[in-house]
Amino acid sequence: MSQEIMAQLEELEKEVLTCRRCGLRAGCQQVVFGEGRPGLFVIGEGPGADEDRLGRPFVGAAGQLLDKILAAGGFDRKTNAYIANVVKCRPPANRIPTAQECAACLPHLKAQLEILKPKIVLLLGATALHAVLQSPLGITRARGIWQEQDGIYFLPTFHPAALLRDPRRKVEVWQDIQNLVAKYREVVDPGHTSPFC
Repeated sequence: MSQEIMAQLEELEKEVLTCRRCGLRAGCQQVVFGEGRPGLFVIGEGPGADEDRLGRPFVGAAGQLLDKILAAGGFDRKTNAYIANVVKCRPPANRIPTAQECAACLPHLKAQLEILKPKIVLLLGATALHAVLQSPLGITRARGIWQEQDGIYFLPTFHPAALLRDPRRKVEVWQDIQNLVAKYREVVDPGHTSPFC
């Protein structure tokens, strides 16, 4: 990651840490900004209890599964994947963030996208789908279907937490990851390697 990009992210993070656009900050331990390296951009819903405690995205059970899913496609937050959420503060009792909370935090996510300039974004679950693409579709109907906006390719798929509740959906997510790898090779890195596709 270039020094310029790192500096821009650091400046944005300082701004996000002081955000009070919605009430979520009052009830969480800390802001979970995002982490990783340029390449694939992954967007989830919001921090859970483990993420709130550690200040890092996707570190609980769903995050461990996400890391395995990404690794199967040849992606890793230390080398070529950046992971963030629609909202940066944990909603009380891990509830789904409201439309107003998502709208309040969306400028931060858009700024991250502007700084990192990804060509491919993986949207995890309905909240990411609705907040980022304003899609009227549910995640079950939208998953696996590429949507292009402003030169960025977005691929919605199930959130890893949904896979923990219903492991049968792993088959569909695996199809999506194979699709993702093919598109990544097409528009980002023709030499991208993965252990399984």
